[in-house]
Amino acid sequence: MSASQNRLVGLTKELAAEWANTKQSWSDAKSREFEHRFLDELFTGVNQAVTNIESLERILNKIRADCE
Repeated sequence: MSASQNRLVGLTKELAAEWANTKQSWSDAKSREFEHRFLDELFTGVNQAVTNIESLERILNKIRADCE
């Protein structure tokens, strides 16, 4: 699970960096609308997913330990 989590976090950071570069040349009302409409929601969703992955990993570790 942590490999998928790390990949998700890494790709999200890469997207955020690319967006920061894009904002240097595209900074108007439409770029802010795009950011608010799509990227803010995406980043929030990724943060929630990472939290859920961490929770699932703890549960799976507990199950493994209980089964041994």
